[in-house]
Amino acid sequence: MSERPARWTQATAYPDMWVDPDDDPRESGAPGPEGERATLDDFLTGYRTTLLMKCEGLDAEQLARRSVPPSTMSLLGLLRHLAEVERDWRNWIGDTAPLAKLYGSGGADFHGAVAERALVEAAYADLEREQAATDAALAGHPDLGERVGEDGIAVRELMVHRIDEYARHCGHADLLRECVDGRVGQ
Repeated sequence: MSERPARWTQATAYPDMWVDPDDDPRESGAPGPEGERATLDDFLTGYRTTLLMKCEGLDAEQLARRSVPPSTMSLLGLLRHLAEVERDWRNWIGDTAPLAKLYGSGGADFHGAVAERALVEAAYADLEREQAATDAALAGHPDLGERVGEDGIAVRELMVHRIDEYARHCGHADLLRECVDGRVGQ
Protein backbone atom coordinates (compact mmCIF):
# COMPACT_ATOMS: atom_id res chain seq x y z
CA MET A 1 0.00 0.00 0.00
CA SER A 2 1.28 3.43 -0.91
CA GLU A 3 2.08 6.04 1.75
CA ARG A 4 0.57 8.69 -0.49
CA PRO A 5 -3.06 9.63 0.13
CA ALA A 6 -5.63 8.99 -2.59
CA ARG A 7 -6.83 12.03 -4.52
CA TRP A 8 -10.23 13.25 -3.41
CA THR A 9 -12.57 16.21 -3.56
CA GLN A 10 -15.81 17.33 -1.95
CA ALA A 11 -17.21 18.36 -5.29
CA THR A 12 -19.93 16.26 -6.87
CA ALA A 13 -20.69 18.23 -10.05
CA TYR A 14 -17.10 18.30 -11.29
CA PRO A 15 -14.73 15.73 -9.78
CA ASP A 16 -11.63 17.84 -10.37
CA MET A 17 -12.93 20.82 -8.38
CA TRP A 18 -12.32 21.61 -4.71
CA VAL A 19 -15.98 22.38 -4.04
CA ASP A 20 -19.09 22.56 -6.18
CA PRO A 21 -19.62 25.97 -7.79
CA ASP A 22 -22.73 26.61 -5.66
CA ASP A 23 -20.65 26.08 -2.49
CA ASP A 24 -17.60 28.10 -3.54
CA PRO A 25 -17.25 31.15 -1.25
CA ARG A 26 -15.30 32.95 -3.99
CA GLU A 27 -18.26 32.91 -6.36
CA SER A 28 -21.12 35.30 -5.67
CA GLY A 29 -22.84 35.03 -9.04
CA ALA A 30 -22.78 38.82 -9.25
CA PRO A 31 -21.16 40.66 -12.15
CA GLY A 32 -17.44 41.37 -11.80
CA PRO A 33 -16.26 44.50 -10.03
CA GLU A 34 -16.27 47.90 -11.71
CA GLY A 35 -13.00 49.76 -11.96
CA GLU A 36 -9.33 49.00 -11.54
CA ARG A 37 -9.06 49.23 -7.75
CA ALA A 38 -12.16 47.11 -7.19
CA THR A 39 -10.82 44.52 -9.63
CA LEU A 40 -7.45 44.37 -7.87
CA ASP A 41 -9.16 44.07 -4.47
CA ASP A 42 -11.43 41.31 -5.82
CA PHE A 43 -8.50 39.25 -7.12
CA LEU A 44 -6.63 39.65 -3.83
CA THR A 45 -9.70 38.60 -1.85
CA GLY A 46 -10.13 35.56 -4.07
CA TYR A 47 -6.56 34.39 -3.52
CA ARG A 48 -6.75 35.04 0.21
CA THR A 49 -9.91 32.94 0.37
CA THR A 50 -8.31 30.20 -1.71
CA LEU A 51 -5.38 29.98 0.69
CA LEU A 52 -7.71 29.62 3.67
CA MET A 53 -9.73 26.97 1.82
CA LYS A 54 -6.55 24.95 1.26
CA CYS A 55 -5.94 24.98 5.03
CA GLU A 56 -9.52 24.11 6.03
CA GLY A 57 -10.19 20.97 8.01
CA LEU A 58 -6.57 20.18 8.88
CA ASP A 59 -5.17 19.72 12.36
CA ALA A 60 -1.98 21.34 13.66
CA GLU A 61 0.22 18.44 12.60
CA GLN A 62 -1.15 18.44 9.05
CA LEU A 63 -0.81 22.22 8.72
CA ALA A 64 2.79 22.10 9.95
CA ARG A 65 3.76 19.11 7.81
CA ARG A 66 6.56 19.80 5.33
CA SER A 67 5.03 17.56 2.73
CA VAL A 68 7.24 18.32 -0.27
CA PRO A 69 10.83 17.54 0.82
CA PRO A 70 13.40 18.97 0.87
CA SER A 71 11.37 22.19 1.11
CA THR A 72 10.74 23.68 4.56
CA MET A 73 7.40 24.95 3.27
CA SER A 74 4.18 23.94 5.00
CA LEU A 75 0.65 25.30 4.95
CA LEU A 76 1.21 26.75 8.42
CA GLY A 77 4.48 28.24 7.22
CA LEU A 78 2.62 29.87 4.32
CA LEU A 79 0.12 31.45 6.72
CA ARG A 80 2.97 32.81 8.82
CA HIS A 81 4.96 33.90 5.77
CA LEU A 82 2.04 35.84 4.33
CA ALA A 83 1.43 37.58 7.67
CA GLU A 84 5.10 38.57 7.65
CA VAL A 85 4.88 39.76 4.05
CA GLU A 86 1.76 41.83 4.74
CA ARG A 87 3.65 43.56 7.53
CA ASP A 88 6.63 44.14 5.25
CA TRP A 89 4.41 45.74 2.59
CA ARG A 90 3.41 48.36 5.15
CA ASN A 91 7.12 49.13 5.44
CA TRP A 92 7.07 49.91 1.71
CA ILE A 93 4.12 52.28 2.11
CA GLY A 94 5.28 54.40 5.01
CA ASP A 95 8.21 56.69 5.57
CA THR A 96 8.57 55.71 9.22
CA ALA A 97 10.93 53.24 10.88
CA PRO A 98 10.33 49.68 9.64
CA LEU A 99 8.00 47.45 11.62
CA ALA A 100 9.74 44.59 13.42
CA LYS A 101 9.57 41.07 11.98
CA LEU A 102 6.80 38.95 13.48
CA TYR A 103 8.74 35.70 13.59
CA GLY A 104 12.36 36.70 13.25
CA SER A 105 14.69 36.57 10.27
CA GLY A 106 16.25 33.87 8.15
CA GLY A 107 13.12 31.92 7.26
CA ALA A 108 11.76 31.81 10.82
CA ASP A 109 8.22 32.04 9.44
CA PHE A 110 8.69 28.57 7.92
CA HIS A 111 11.20 27.06 10.37
CA GLY A 112 9.08 28.04 13.38
CA ALA A 113 5.88 26.53 11.93
CA VAL A 114 5.51 23.63 14.34
CA ALA A 115 2.48 21.49 15.14
CA GLU A 116 1.09 23.34 18.15
CA ARG A 117 -2.56 24.38 18.27
CA ALA A 118 -1.73 27.72 19.94
CA LEU A 119 0.81 28.49 17.22
CA VAL A 120 -1.76 27.68 14.52
CA GLU A 121 -4.34 29.96 16.14
CA ALA A 122 -1.74 32.72 16.47
CA ALA A 123 -0.80 32.35 12.79
CA TYR A 124 -4.41 32.80 11.67
CA ALA A 125 -4.82 35.81 14.00
CA ASP A 126 -1.53 37.33 12.82
CA LEU A 127 -2.53 36.93 9.17
CA GLU A 128 -5.95 38.48 9.68
CA ARG A 129 -4.53 41.40 11.67
CA GLU A 130 -1.70 42.09 9.21
CA GLN A 131 -4.01 41.89 6.19
CA ALA A 132 -6.43 44.35 7.79
CA ALA A 133 -3.61 46.75 8.69
CA THR A 134 -2.13 46.69 5.18
CA ASP A 135 -5.58 47.08 3.62
CA ALA A 136 -6.22 50.10 5.86
CA ALA A 137 -2.85 51.64 5.01
CA LEU A 138 -3.49 51.26 1.28
CA ALA A 139 -7.03 52.60 1.59
CA GLY A 140 -5.43 55.90 2.56
CA HIS A 141 -3.99 56.10 -0.96
CA PRO A 142 -6.90 56.03 -3.43
CA ASP A 143 -4.77 57.12 -6.41
CA LEU A 144 -3.23 53.92 -7.81
CA GLY A 145 -0.53 55.96 -9.52
CA GLU A 146 0.57 57.64 -6.29
CA ARG A 147 4.14 56.86 -5.32
CA VAL A 148 4.59 55.97 -1.66
CA GLY A 149 7.33 55.15 0.79
CA GLU A 150 11.04 55.68 0.68
CA ASP A 151 11.40 53.84 -2.65
CA GLY A 152 8.52 55.67 -4.32
CA ILE A 153 6.63 52.52 -5.31
CA ALA A 154 3.31 53.08 -7.08
CA VAL A 155 0.26 51.93 -5.12
CA ARG A 156 -0.82 49.96 -8.23
CA GLU A 157 2.49 48.09 -8.31
CA LEU A 158 2.22 47.24 -4.63
CA MET A 159 -1.33 45.92 -5.10
CA VAL A 160 -0.33 43.79 -8.09
CA HIS A 161 2.68 42.49 -6.16
CA ARG A 162 0.35 41.40 -3.33
CA ILE A 163 -1.87 39.51 -5.79
CA ASP A 164 1.20 37.86 -7.30
CA GLU A 165 2.48 36.78 -3.87
CA TYR A 166 -0.82 35.17 -2.88
CA ALA A 167 -1.29 33.55 -6.30
CA ARG A 168 2.15 31.90 -6.19
CA HIS A 169 1.59 30.65 -2.68
CA CYS A 170 -1.86 29.31 -3.55
CA GLY A 171 -0.09 27.13 -6.11
CA HIS A 172 2.27 25.93 -3.38
CA ALA A 173 -0.73 25.33 -1.10
CA ASP A 174 -2.33 23.13 -3.79
CA LEU A 175 0.70 20.84 -3.83
CA LEU A 176 1.16 20.84 -0.07
CA ARG A 177 -2.49 20.00 0.56
CA GLU A 178 -2.53 17.21 -2.02
CA CYS A 179 0.49 15.64 -0.31
CA VAL A 180 -1.13 15.96 3.14
CA ASP A 181 -4.45 14.27 2.39
CA GLY A 182 -4.88 13.90 -1.36
CA ARG A 183 -7.38 16.71 -1.70
CA VAL A 184 -7.13 18.50 -5.03
CA GLY A 185 -9.10 21.16 -6.80
CA GLN A 186 -9.46 24.60 -8.19
